[in-house]
Amino acid sequence: MDKNLLQRSLSGLLYGALIILCTTPLSAHVLPEDIALKPAYLYYGLMTVLLLVALFEGIRVLKFPQGWHRMAAVPLVLVVYFLFSRRYFTQGFSYQPDLSDLLSLGLIGVGAATILFFTRELNSPLNKLLILVLYLALPFGFALGLPSEAYHSDLSLEAFMLFILIWSSDSFAFFTGKFFGKHKMAPSISPNKTWEGFAGGAVLTAAMSYLIELNFPELRANWIVVGVLTALFAPLGDLIESKLKRHFQVKDSGNIIPGHGGILDRLDSFIICAPIVYLYFIIDYIL
Repeated sequence: MDKNLLQRSLSGLLYGALIILCTTPLSAHVLPEDIALKPAYLYYGLMTVLLLVALFEGIRVLKFPQGWHRMAAVPLVLVVYFLFSRRYFTQGFSYQPDLSDLLSLGLIGVGAATILFFTRELNSPLNKLLILVLYLALPFGFALGLPSEAYHSDLSLEAFMLFILIWSSDSFAFFTGKFFGKHKMAPSISPNKTWEGFAGGAVLTAAMSYLIELNFPELRANWIVVGVLTALFAPLGDLIESKLKRHFQVKDSGNIIPGHGGILDRLDSFIICAPIVYLYFIIDYIL
């Protein structure tokens, strides 16, 4: 077997196993009792570690100049993330959306639009600092609000199922695009992404979301709708990160996952899908 393929496969399996361990109640069954943590704490820890790695990768991708903007990036993002996410513990992870959620979701949209359509604005050190907050701190904060139960010994599977849908979308889009792709989706941003790949990813994501809705009725909201949202916004997340890297002439955000690139490369779809799905949960909660 090719050495690079073996390395890529092993690192991908380890990454997947970590996601599964920290987004499901599995840890309560596989970890020794003397080191076992509540699944909620593992999930919080996973999101925090992923945010930290993505943050340092973001500083590298954005090519922060030396100065106070660079020094302020890590503490600012972490403070915003902490202030935004601590409510999930004070509320016992119960679902209590408010107007600040809608404002924050709007700001994430502003950040995504800036990266896609006004990328030159990110040449300013102050704007680089702001985009780290909008593109990383807020989405990872919203990700903590995905599970409907994360306070007691159990952890509901909303975050895990979202990862499943994103992986389905990405994987099938890749293979469909590779064998059938002819019409480029955004050649100036991501030359390998095609409309045929998008359609293939959407089909598998829809099928997976139907199976989730059928077999996991205890999950929040309707997962066929979540599947549609994932099929639409997972490719957008990929394009947003690709535009960011292309503007700053960076190939990969990092190399922490050998053969797969950095955490930003792996989580580009999740960063956009998590707040979008959270917004849908708000709408479903209100209605």
